[in-house]
Amino acid sequence: MTQDNMEFDGEYDVIVVGSGVAALFGAAAATSRGLTTCVVEKTDRFGGTSAYSGGAVWLPGNQILARDGLDDSVERGLEYFRAVVGDRTDDDLQRAFLHTGPRVVEFLTDTLGIPTRYQPFPDYFDAPGRQDAGRAIFPKPVRGDEAGERLHDIRRAVPADQFGAPEDTRRLEGGRAWVWRLLLALDATDRADLRLNTAARELLRDADGRVVGVRVHDDDGEHRLAARKGVLLAAGGFERSPDLRRRHQQMPTSDWSASHPETGSGDAVRMVEGVGAELDLLDQSWWCPATLFPNGHAAFTLGFRSGIIVDGTGRRFADELLPYDQMGRQMRARIAAGAGEEFWLVFDDAERGRFPAICVPEPEADDLRAAGLWHSASTIEELAGHIGLDPSALTDTVERFNAFAAAGRDEDFHRGEDPYGRYFLSASTPEECVRPVGGETVHAVRLVLGDLGTKGGAVIDRDGAVRRADGSTVPGLYAAGNSSASVSGEAYPGPGVPLGSGMAFAFRAVAHMAGEPLPLEG
Repeated sequence: MTQDNMEFDGEYDVIVVGSGVAALFGAAAATSRGLTTCVVEKTDRFGGTSAYSGGAVWLPGNQILARDGLDDSVERGLEYFRAVVGDRTDDDLQRAFLHTGPRVVEFLTDTLGIPTRYQPFPDYFDAPGRQDAGRAIFPKPVRGDEAGERLHDIRRAVPADQFGAPEDTRRLEGGRAWVWRLLLALDATDRADLRLNTAARELLRDADGRVVGVRVHDDDGEHRLAARKGVLLAAGGFERSPDLRRRHQQMPTSDWSASHPETGSGDAVRMVEGVGAELDLLDQSWWCPATLFPNGHAAFTLGFRSGIIVDGTGRRFADELLPYDQMGRQMRARIAAGAGEEFWLVFDDAERGRFPAICVPEPEADDLRAAGLWHSASTIEELAGHIGLDPSALTDTVERFNAFAAAGRDEDFHRGEDPYGRYFLSASTPEECVRPVGGETVHAVRLVLGDLGTKGGAVIDRDGAVRRADGSTVPGLYAAGNSSASVSGEAYPGPGVPLGSGMAFAFRAVAHMAGEPLPLEG
C-alpha cells in the first residue's frame, strides 16, 4: 500500500517481522542502540523454525572459538566459504557475512551476556580452509525451572509440536535456548514490544516508495504500525506453502518440511515481491533425508549408524553418511531422474531392531508398521516384496555392499572416508562405518526428501537492505534469515550457517537503520 498521510495505530523505530533467532537477535541489536522495536509473530509461540534447530551458529574466527582452544580465523573461514560457494553469491555479501561474525559473537557475549560454547561438529565439505573439528558455537542450555513465564511462549520441541508427545519442559537446548536467552535480553529493556498472534499482512509505503510500516492483523483486527527507521523481515521461508513449493521446487507436498505447519508459509516472499524486490534461490532449500510418520509429517534424520539407503530402483545412489543437505540433494537428483519419490533405509537387528539413526522423535516400529512405513522380513527378497522393489535388484545391492564391508572399503561411494561421516559413529577409521546388512531379520523404513526450510527470498546487499532487480534498494526494507536469498547460494557449508548468516545480516541491517553502517571488513 502506498499513500500519503497514513494514520498509524502505533509507532516504533524498527519493526521486526518474525521471531526466530535472526529476528530476535536483530531486535536485540536494535534496542541496544536505543531504538524502540516491535516484534510481530503470527503464531502463539516465539521461535519459528529456529526453535527446532540444534542451535549451531557458524561464525569463523570468533572469540569463543579462541577461548575454547580452536585455532581459527576469519580469513581461513572466508577461504573455505568461497571454495564451497564460489561466485553464486556476491563477493561483498560473503565478506560482509564472514567479517561481521566476530562482532556478532562479541555482542552476544559482552553486551547481551549470553553464555556460549564451542562444540565439535565438522564442516561439511572437503575444501581449503575446512575445520575437521568444526567451528560452530552453541548456547548454554537452560533448565526448565529457571526459564520462568517465557517457557510457555517458546515454540515446543518437535515431538510435542508435531507428533503429539507430551511437552518436555525440563530443559531448553539448541535453538530453543537461543530463543529464550534473546527473549530474556529483550524483556530486560523497555524498548521492545513483543507481540504473539500478530500476522504481518502488507508492507506500507509512502508516496516516494519508502517502506514506512506494516499492516498487521491480530485478535482485535487490522492495525497499521509505523517504522521510522526500517522494517526487518526475518519471517522464514515458504517451505509450508504447497503452492509455492510446487511452483518453485516441484515438491509433491509441503508436509515433509521440518518447520511447523503454521510457519514458513511464504508471507515474507509475497510481501517483498509486492514491493518490487529481486528474488533469488527460490528453487533451493536446506535439504535433508527425513523419516515419514503416520501423521504425514516427516522428521529430519541424520547420523545413519548402519544400513543402506536405496531409491525406487532398489539401488544405493550415495554415501549414506554424507552431510544431510548433500544427501538430500542426491535424493532430489534421483527424483528428477525418474527413480520415484520413495526411499528406504534397509537395516538389520544389529541395534536390536531399533532405528539406527538420529531422528526426533525416534520412530516406533509398531506405529510405523501399522501405517505401512516400517516392514520386516527374514530375507532381503521377502523384504523387497513388502516394499515394492525388484527383489533381484535389492539383493544385488545388499550383497555388493556386504562385500565392501568384508573388504573394509566402500568402493562405490567411499562411506566413512570423510571426517563428517565418522563423526556420528565416533569412528576413527572408514572400516568402522561400513557394516554388513544381514542376520535373521531385516527391516525397511520409509524415507522422503525433507528440508529444514527454504533458502530463497529477497536479494539483499551487504547491509541487509532489500534490492531491486536494477541494483537499487527498497528504502526502509531489510531482510535476514530464510526470508532472504542465502549468502551460501546453493551450498550448505557447515553446521550453523543458516543461523549465523541470519544473525550477521540482521546485525548489519540494524546498524544501517541507525545510520551507522558497518564496514565491509574488520
